[in-house]
Amino acid sequence: MMKIKSMLVAMTMMLSATTMSAQDKLFTLEDLNFGGTNYANLRPQTMWLTWWGEKLVQTDVEECYTIDTKTGKKTKLFTLDEVNTWAGSNDDTYVRHLMNATFPYPDKPLVMLGKMKSVILLDFNAKKIVWQDSIAGQQAYDWSDASRATAWIENNQLYVVDGQGKKHQLSTDGSREIVYGQSVHRNEFGIKKGTFWSPDGQRLAFYRMDQSMVTDYPQVNVFPRSATYEPDKYPMAGMTSHKVTVGVFDLKSGKTIYLQAGDPTDRYFTNIAWSPDSKTIYMFELNRKQNDCRLVSYDATTGAKIAELNRETSPKYVEPQNPIVFLPWDAQEFLMQSEKDGYNHLYLMDKNGKQLKQLTKGEWVVMEVLGFNKKDKTVIIASNELNPLQRNIWAVNIANGKRTLLDNGKGVHRATLSASGALMTDQRQEPTVPNVIELNNTHKPSPITLLKASDPWKEYQQPIYENGSIKAADGTTDLYFRMVKPHDFDATKKYPTVVYVYGGPHAHNVEASWHWASRSWETYMAQKGYIVFILDNRGSENRGRDFEQATWHQLGQIEMQDQMKGVDYLRTLPYIDMNRLGVHGWSFGGFMTISLMTNYPDVFKVAVAGGPVIDWKWYEVMYGERYMGTPQDNPEGYAKSSLIDKAKNLKGKLQIITGYNDPTVVPQNCLSFLDACVKAGTQPDFFAYPGEEHNMMGHASVHLHERITQYFEDYLK
Repeated sequence: MMKIKSMLVAMTMMLSATTMSAQDKLFTLEDLNFGGTNYANLRPQTMWLTWWGEKLVQTDVEECYTIDTKTGKKTKLFTLDEVNTWAGSNDDTYVRHLMNATFPYPDKPLVMLGKMKSVILLDFNAKKIVWQDSIAGQQAYDWSDASRATAWIENNQLYVVDGQGKKHQLSTDGSREIVYGQSVHRNEFGIKKGTFWSPDGQRLAFYRMDQSMVTDYPQVNVFPRSATYEPDKYPMAGMTSHKVTVGVFDLKSGKTIYLQAGDPTDRYFTNIAWSPDSKTIYMFELNRKQNDCRLVSYDATTGAKIAELNRETSPKYVEPQNPIVFLPWDAQEFLMQSEKDGYNHLYLMDKNGKQLKQLTKGEWVVMEVLGFNKKDKTVIIASNELNPLQRNIWAVNIANGKRTLLDNGKGVHRATLSASGALMTDQRQEPTVPNVIELNNTHKPSPITLLKASDPWKEYQQPIYENGSIKAADGTTDLYFRMVKPHDFDATKKYPTVVYVYGGPHAHNVEASWHWASRSWETYMAQKGYIVFILDNRGSENRGRDFEQATWHQLGQIEMQDQMKGVDYLRTLPYIDMNRLGVHGWSFGGFMTISLMTNYPDVFKVAVAGGPVIDWKWYEVMYGERYMGTPQDNPEGYAKSSLIDKAKNLKGKLQIITGYNDPTVVPQNCLSFLDACVKAGTQPDFFAYPGEEHNMMGHASVHLHERITQYFEDYLK
């Protein structure tokens, strides 16, 4: 008996030692960075799910399964081998995986799959292809499930092929200067694409952008032996911008008309939507100052203007981000999103533009409209009503505005709805919860857990992730922060600290997701003995109109004031070494990094700025003028925010990094700052990634983050 006990004790000690050893594993950037060789293995486990009407389907690499919506039990639907057999695939045309399978018809056994050179619609009951095309992979590919017609771009021209295979060429003058069927206005105003099928699939609305008058930015491809000139069209703030019109192609007549919206000069057309009967087009029209926004309807058959349905003006700016959405059960009414009461909310309108009611209201933001429960006549939304750091799912009754919470009230949730909206998948993270996926009911929540991921980092030394709040520089507004500390943090020691900053509009760094939304690089830095501090200043998203518009016409100024309140907070912590304070950020964060480094040169010792805006006169029209106006109209604001004359203030170590072919923040920014430093006698460091754009892609990202880390290791630690 004693021998057995001794053996058990020994085994327990061995297991304990093994566990301790396993938990002592250290991260590398190959583990943490999205371009790393082991990154996929250290992400939280997940599932790929899609809806087939009211049936839930799990799409995997080699199998598709239906999931019983009452029990969660899985049943195999078909396999990759079966699909390729039924499709008659060969080595050149095989379906490589099933993860992107979709089921476009709720009542038919049809799956849409991408092959090597085509897209197919496969009847998995009859085991045969019922439709296919051979234009998969073409630019701006857009398919209508109603008519099975497809739009795409080929050699700069816009084409449509109908469901019977008849091809139509919609343009002949397409070029790099005349752009058809693609995103316009540099992807601002919620624009993500350039073609829009009508509900019946018989008409295609599309953008035509004339940018022949826009100045070229002289990008160069350095990889050929003789470098080649490959310019980008880049309309800078205050300069001539492009002109956009909206065409409508009719499949039945084969003819194209254009919406009679008037002179497109210095105007923006966005958030195109169709009426349920496919006869009317709606879009928001914005002046160049972006302070006058109108919702206008047009006859889709003639292009004639029907009516101006809504007008919203602002002393600063109006920023439409979402198209109107008609109620599925009432073609006479639609929902419109607006910040006109100070927060993004839903308004119920009739098709003549009369506001019937404000459907949601409060000091919180509607973050997304997910769809409708048609039986209950509710709209399903995501909002941060419960907490500014959360994203929760609600059903809102259209008739009375009553809201029903559909999730557990914690964390950050993302949901997808079944065809009727009666069911939803709910994927959530919480600060200590890597990933949970549930199947739920949007009428009376009754969740079924489909996946509860374990901690993929459980064998590694993990930092300490903390969250808190401080007051903004105005003394009243709450700002939220994340702090990442080494796993063996000792409050009696002093640590070098890096402030990571973005700070610009339409982004946030801190939320109630896993590890408080910590970036993997922060974990890497904490492992090396740093504390990393991240604060969302005024100007960032999801806190309401006034919170974001506080920075209007003076980008960087309010943001710096708030970030310095974060620095004041760090000063109160005995374990922060204020003599070893660094700052790092990318894009707007790069602008903020150099702003902080040069406006507070005695505070920050080391900085790394990536893709930084240096002067907003070199940034593009739509974004730049929304927040700064034009250099002609706001010379004081541009002068105040420019970093050119701040080059002389540089004291500490600053590394500037850019993609050599960045089309977003063009290299003219950082090169001009380097020139200013030469003239001022200050000494920044500089590194460029040839062929890379605004963000380093693939394994270059690993190299980038090692470079950033090493700079702090060399000069801050």
